[in-house]
Amino acid sequence: MKRDIRIKMPKKAKYIVDTITDAGFEAYVVGGCVRDSVLGREPVDWDITTSAKPEQVKALFQRTIDTGLQHGTVTVMLDREGYEVTTYRVDGEYEDGRHPKKVTFTPNLEEDLKRRDLTINALAYNDRTGLVDMFGGMDDMEAGVVRCVGEPEARFGEDALRILRAIRFSAQLGYEIEAHTLEAIRHLAPSLCKISAERIQAELVKLLLSPHPDYLRVAYACGVTKVFLPEFDRAMETEQRHPHHCFTVGEHILHSLCHVEADKVLRLTMLLHDLGKPDALTVDGEGVTHFFDHASLGAQMAEKILRRLKFDNDTMDMVCKLVRYHDYGNSQELDMKMVRRAANKIGEDAFPALFAVKRADILAQSEYQRQEKLDKVEEWSRLYEEVMARGQCVALKDLAVTGADLIAEGWRPGKELGNTLKQLLELVLEYPECNTRERLLEEAKKSLS
Repeated sequence: MKRDIRIKMPKKAKYIVDTITDAGFEAYVVGGCVRDSVLGREPVDWDITTSAKPEQVKALFQRTIDTGLQHGTVTVMLDREGYEVTTYRVDGEYEDGRHPKKVTFTPNLEEDLKRRDLTINALAYNDRTGLVDMFGGMDDMEAGVVRCVGEPEARFGEDALRILRAIRFSAQLGYEIEAHTLEAIRHLAPSLCKISAERIQAELVKLLLSPHPDYLRVAYACGVTKVFLPEFDRAMETEQRHPHHCFTVGEHILHSLCHVEADKVLRLTMLLHDLGKPDALTVDGEGVTHFFDHASLGAQMAEKILRRLKFDNDTMDMVCKLVRYHDYGNSQELDMKMVRRAANKIGEDAFPALFAVKRADILAQSEYQRQEKLDKVEEWSRLYEEVMARGQCVALKDLAVTGADLIAEGWRPGKELGNTLKQLLELVLEYPECNTRERLLEEAKKSLS
């Protein structure tokens, strides 16, 4: 089916399509770039599909890279910018639930489009033909529906990652998953165990950064999270009978995701921040649930989960720190001294992000004392800004003396010097006005003697 829709392609993508077409072959931009253009979104990549075989594509351009010749893909380089050009193909049998054993090139665009996962991704376009929509992708976009091309069980059976992709696209676009597609997800969810942790991670992050991160609820309901995040399933099934809460642990997590900005570290923190609660659960004599030390347990679990899903160390360190301290100071009186010590304990890299985590956590709780709790977070933030504005010391690097200064005054490098610096830091955390070179050297000499 062709529709009279015009898409503005980047000049380089258009040049590639026109060059291939002028040589007597078919060529279209295809997939997500077409979908996003129709929806008024900015495409990330512009992929091109063509009836020309790889060697024919390579002959038309000055510089190409053999990206995946076995799958018909050549990257055309124009001014250091690469565009993937893939020959129309029919995928052979999928043996590992991820990759076809072999592919067969075809001159037929329909054969190429019908192997794709979702109707909203099976769209092709060029300026001469217009939009090619053979499987109802436009109708599904108008209806707000995520639907597989052809038989859902076949599509998911070919590549199990498509299960998570369907949920992710639903979250990104705010679409419902069509009934047969949803049923196939439920049936084939266990096959996600064949997919690498890196692939799972990439889709999970995209889902979490979407406008609807709480659509992870669909993944839970279909048995998808059970495969790669069973800790979340336990949270969904753990009740919170307490005045401060109105949801299960898992539902609280899902609501908290919607109250924090679409930042990878912050969204991962909210996903993981209360996963320690099921293990920390106690019930008092009045039937009220408590979760003592859940933040510490949660930080340990977060590290295992993030390591299991192959996250980088920087992300893992920051998320685990925020999970560990997300409840820190909730019952303490606030003043600048307390904030200086908290910033020192938690670290200047993570401390400002803690305010966003605390706000999201509060907004996903019951309304009981909500405003008082939010006011306290604002006071945290205000006091920290004042500490920073006054240039007060919260870390060793901010001390007015360094290890080199002490060595120049007679200290030997080693443990004693390190302990002296820590003592000086304790002094200025308590009394910030003492953070001068003269005063600190004077205090250091006292410990030396």
